[in-house]
Order: sequence, then structure tokens, then C-alpha cells
Amino acid sequence: MMQNINNVTEFVLLGLTHGEEMQKICFVLFLFFYLIILVGNLLIVVTIIFSSCLNSPMYFFLSYLSFVDICYSSVTAPKMIADFLVEKKTISFIGCIAQLFGVHFFGCTEIFILTVMAYDRYIAICKPLHYTTIMTKRVCGQMVAASWAGGLMHSMIQTLATTQLPFCGPNEIDHYFCDVHPLLKLACTDTHIIGIIVVANSGMIALSCFLILVVSYIVILVSLRSHSSEGRRKALSTCASHITVVILFFGPCTFTYIRPSSNFSEDKTVAVFYTIVTPMLNPLIYTLRNEEVKNAMKKLWSRKVISSKKIKI
Repeated sequence: MMQNINNVTEFVLLGLTHGEEMQKICFVLFLFFYLIILVGNLLIVVTIIFSSCLNSPMYFFLSYLSFVDICYSSVTAPKMIADFLVEKKTISFIGCIAQLFGVHFFGCTEIFILTVMAYDRYIAICKPLHYTTIMTKRVCGQMVAASWAGGLMHSMIQTLATTQLPFCGPNEIDHYFCDVHPLLKLACTDTHIIGIIVVANSGMIALSCFLILVVSYIVILVSLRSHSSEGRRKALSTCASHITVVILFFGPCTFTYIRPSSNFSEDKTVAVFYTIVTPMLNPLIYTLRNEEVKNAMKKLWSRKVISSKKIKI
């Protein structure tokens, strides 16, 4: 019977890289990445909130995706960036569990929101006549609320399962943030059952949602054959952005969580893709391929410039 004996009060994070010079380079690089994440995603949220032309369900979901991206990257990035400047990278036991909770809460919420966005595109393209009656404001709000609730439930299961493990040393985590797999390696008990729960909870959620997304986009692509060339072009442009984000996020995420705990040193490199790279690229992907968002940003910027000139006068 597993006893919850815990002699560890803090963990030592080995970080992403070693070597003083490399860590200085990484500090500048990842600080720049994090600033892009904050500015880019915040710009999308503000643009959608203040632009009357971006009031469709697709942009409603996009605003929440950008907000989740800010929260998700903020759970790991600030700590990682600060740790590049210190020799010993420590995190308290409570801080580690809080970081674990945040990573899985916002990460799983993002998975569900991406799935909801795919459903929205399916209804818009395959059932356009019923779109406004199906995707009402109330339904969209319920979908977002369900995504947050699903993320919370998933995160609580992961966190509670991990906190029940006994940690009696060593306390070095070969990662740049606290996650389930690295912590399972440090537990001084048999973690086989907990490992299965992690795969069933994290891996199967990522894989099942990814398969749902793949099927939905296959159906969408097949249905586009009956559309006009202009309709196909517009639909493909919108879907291409979403598919790109899905591949960038789900690929590394599924690779990490679909398999049992292992000693793959590549895990922390792969984690960079779904904690930093994807949140950073999301604003670029959704704005560069979307004329409506770009035009709304231009209008919002021009309004601010005009209003600031009036104030000066």
C-alpha cells in the first residue's frame, strides 16, 4: 500500500540547456519569444473585442484560444527565462504542483477549444443554412465553458494523482518545468498504475481529440467539392490556419503523453513546441492568412491614431 511520505521540500530543475554562454543566448531568445506571445495574442483578443465586424462564433473562439495561449505560456515561460540567469534552478514543492496544475489545466482547455473550433468550421461549411440556428451565442458560450470545465477536471486528476506519490529523494527534474512524467521518475514507489492513469487521461484526450479533428477536416474537404471555386478558396484559407495550429500543437503533445513515462531527453525539447512555439505562432498564422482580422486590426489602429490626434489638438 502506497504511503504518502514526502521528504522533498523543493525540486531542482536541470533546465533546457547547459553552459553559461548558451543560457545567456537562450535568455534573450526566449524572452523575445515570450514578448511576441503576449503582444500577439493580446492584440488578437483586443481586436476581436473592439471590432464589430469580428462577431462570428469563429472569432469568439479565437479570442479565447489567444487568451488561453497567454495563460498557458505564462505558467512555464517566466520561470524558464529567469532560470537561464541562475546557476541552481529550484522550485518549491507547492510551486511545482501549482505549475503542474496550470500546465495541464490550460493545455487541456486549449485542446478542447481547438476541437470546438473544428466543429464550428464543420457546421459553417457542411451545414451553412443551419449555421446561425446551431451556433448561437448561448451554445458558443456553453462550448467554451465546457472546455474550461474539461480542462479543470483533467488537471485535477493529474494533480491529485501526483500529490499522492511519496517523494523521498533525489529531487532533480530533467526538465524546465514540473510535469507528470519527470515527477513519476522521482517517486520512491511503483508508479506503473499512475503511469497508466496519466496515459489514459492525458494521452487519450490528446489522441482522441486529434482523431476527431482529422475526421472533421476530411469531411469538410470532401464537402468542398460541391462549393464554388471562390467558396472553396475562402474555406480552405480559414481551415488551413486551423489545421496548421492543430498539427503544431497536437503532434508534440501526443508524442509526449501517449506513451508511458520514459527517459527520453528529447521530451523537454519537444515540450518547447507546445508551450512556447505554438502560442507564439498562433497570432501570426491566424492574422497572416485572414483578411478580416488584418483589416480589423488596421481599422482599430487607425481609430486610435485619429483619437490620439484629436486629444493632442
